[in-house]
Amino acid sequence: MKMTTTKMKNILMERLSKGSRTFSYNRDQEELRIEDKETKKGITVALSPLLAKYDQSGEKAIEELLYYVEESLNVMGKEQALEGNEKKIYPVIRSASFPKEAKEGVPFVIDEHTAETVIYYAVDLGNTYRMIDQELMDKEGWDKETIRSMAMFNVRSLPVKAKKDTVRGNDFYFINHNDGYDASRILIDSELKKFKDSMKGSMAVAVPHQDVLIIADIQNNAGYDILAQMNMHFLTNGNVPITALPFLYEDGELEPIFILAKNRPMEDS
Repeated sequence: MKMTTTKMKNILMERLSKGSRTFSYNRDQEELRIEDKETKKGITVALSPLLAKYDQSGEKAIEELLYYVEESLNVMGKEQALEGNEKKIYPVIRSASFPKEAKEGVPFVIDEHTAETVIYYAVDLGNTYRMIDQELMDKEGWDKETIRSMAMFNVRSLPVKAKKDTVRGNDFYFINHNDGYDASRILIDSELKKFKDSMKGSMAVAVPHQDVLIIADIQNNAGYDILAQMNMHFLTNGNVPITALPFLYEDGELEPIFILAKNRPMEDS
């Protein structure tokens, strides 16, 4: 029997139901919110991407999500500190539509990135991380510049290994370390410049979800269409989707591009 959003919602509610947790469902957005009554903190799960992942991976998709939610909720119930965790602070890329504040109304510490993406900052906690908000920053007496500097230093220290695939005369490089910061590597300017210097054609970059960064050497018009298809495939299979739009990388800048029917890009004006 085919899995539906209603069935998926009921499965998640049944398997995540414990202690003082409450559930709320946004039917229009097809999102399930799991929240702790006592801390008022929680996590929102988009069911459509999960269904797409379930169609491909079956029960494994549910198990992965349950683990992610449990880890995240456990972290939210504990006090976190910046002091002593300086080497564990990283930037994380999110969609421009991602909430700019926690459920309690406390704004997250963020920076602009592109028209499609925003930079958030987080403390790495091993299997998950805690987004840094204004309240945590103020409590420790830190400022945004300090957090930004530490995060950028730490992300530049991460390895960048790419797997290459050539499709119809276009080269695609996949960065997928599964450490939670693959998309964040788009912020390592020196690595992007290295790729740019080796390109035969136009350089495009995509961050469909947090655990993959795609860099493309587009050498013919078919390359744009292939990149769009790859990007959409990854977007629908990631736990934390970011954006379906790829970017052109020129002169050190990222510009969102729309892929037209004739396989040619149109820059966002």
